[in-house]
Amino acid sequence: MAKRVTTAGLEPVQVAVGERILLTGASGQVGGEVARLLAPVAEVIAPSRAELDLSDEAAVRALVRRVRPRWIVNPAAYTAVDRAESEPELAYAINAAAVRALGEEASAIGAAVVHFSTDYVFDGAGTSPYTETDPARPSGVYGASKLAGEQELARSGAAHVILRTSWVYGATGKNFLLTILKAARERDRLRVVADQHGAPTWSRDLARLTAHLIGRCERRCEGRCELHVGATGAGELAEEVARVGGLYHTAGAGETTWYGFAAEAIRQQRQSEPGTAFAEIDPITTAEYPTPARRPQNSRLDCRKLATTFDWTMMRWEDSLRAVLAEL
Repeated sequence: MAKRVTTAGLEPVQVAVGERILLTGASGQVGGEVARLLAPVAEVIAPSRAELDLSDEAAVRALVRRVRPRWIVNPAAYTAVDRAESEPELAYAINAAAVRALGEEASAIGAAVVHFSTDYVFDGAGTSPYTETDPARPSGVYGASKLAGEQELARSGAAHVILRTSWVYGATGKNFLLTILKAARERDRLRVVADQHGAPTWSRDLARLTAHLIGRCERRCEGRCELHVGATGAGELAEEVARVGGLYHTAGAGETTWYGFAAEAIRQQRQSEPGTAFAEIDPITTAEYPTPARRPQNSRLDCRKLATTFDWTMMRWEDSLRAVLAEL
């Protein structure tokens, strides 16, 4: 049986009721939104960081064997892009080895995996939006470890969907939007990089996509499989997910730069807070803002495959920005 679930101001999505979902990273931006959206209609098991150390592969395997979920949703990751350059072992343990463990254990019980990846698998040298078939050439440890995770999951034998996304943000957590708005209230001028191109992606839109994917696959199984792993439905679910699974690009629609994102956020916020003084913003080049890890100058992702297969279009970044700002 399916149930429509929604969040304020957005079209509802349908998800089948009764799945047992193992969710990692529930304290993060995407994981938190997934938990809030699916907890009312599914059995969501979301261990905290204290309860599950993703750098401990044995602990990851033990948890999956104990929980025996029907779905594993894995937005958790090592995301400290600069620190990864000096902590490659930890980055690979969380972003690759843990994903391998999740995939192999999911394969053993017929569970399906939804895994999140990143635009950093590309070096950013391209001049057009990247498709799923473009060769991945990460330029830093973070991107390389995330690419290794994609490859480990693909080799694991698990039915899976990999969602590559970019510039994730929302009303909570640590992200560019919240950082820039705080700085804009505290300073007179800000300098923001204007030659890196991509699309901001709302964490809630990614959560809604996750619910949509799960619901769509489950509805196709209704009448042919049960809703619990261990029953005959496990094989049918894995078969259905394998049919539509694989790699998908899932970034916000449209494109901008970090400077354009910051300027639009401050412009909208000035309209909401006419009495507040916000900083002026100056555009700068990547060379003027050096970082330990190189950032892709082109983070644009072509999302047409997602629309074709799942009939899903990501929100335009300007619209999602307006919705996020209304929550602050």
